[in-house]
Amino acid sequence: MDVCLSSEQQPRPLDEAPSPRDDETLHTDSTSRHRGDSKEIEASLQSLQKFVPTNYASYTQEYYRFVGKKIVIQESIESYGAVVWPGAMALCQYLEEHTEELNLRGAKILEIGAGPGLVSIVASILGAQVTATDLPDVLGNLQYNLLKNTLNCTTYLPEVKELVWGEGLEQSFPKSTLYYDYVLASDVVYHHYFLDKLLATMVYLCQPGTVLLWANKFRFSTDYEFLDKFKQVFDTTLLAESQESSIKLFKGILKWD
Repeated sequence: MDVCLSSEQQPRPLDEAPSPRDDETLHTDSTSRHRGDSKEIEASLQSLQKFVPTNYASYTQEYYRFVGKKIVIQESIESYGAVVWPGAMALCQYLEEHTEELNLRGAKILEIGAGPGLVSIVASILGAQVTATDLPDVLGNLQYNLLKNTLNCTTYLPEVKELVWGEGLEQSFPKSTLYYDYVLASDVVYHHYFLDKLLATMVYLCQPGTVLLWANKFRFSTDYEFLDKFKQVFDTTLLAESQESSIKLFKGILKWD
């Protein structure tokens, strides 16, 4: 698949505008490759829990470059959960530039609000065992993107699981059997009514030794209110920020009494 082809890339600062598309290169023979990819993905779905993509009126194919790979993401502007947001780009850049420091190879990672899956794809390419989570209506497109970009390309095939913030955590993610080295989140904080449930979910998923990496574009006063609550329960370090784009990247370690 074309997404497994290597391509040289220099790290980008957070203030530099991303240039995700590489249409001239990637659209060559795209129709025949898409057919081949679809057959291989469909075959893999036979042995996995299959999620059906939401039938949006239109999808677009967007192209990104991370970790020397071309990554193809199917997106739709009809859903917040089907678009790659700026925080995801910043988090991918950080993972790429700090892969040795983070020791991601073989690490167990859960992504909260994975959306179309770019962060989970990059983490998988870097060798992590990834569980990508989101709301039910997002999972079909998420699974499609993950398979398209990781099948036969990564050591571990990412897992897709439903996660409604604050609901059914003990049943779906029992602490007795599941442990995550990293919990990743990007642009999960914006103007919605589930911020308390989001924080409760972050707290639940973090055990001693778990590192939470959270990247977010700060747009509203409620974003900063969430950050204040976050700092009350997590030892918080600002790892990177962009004054121009208002993106901040934090590391959180859950406080233990």
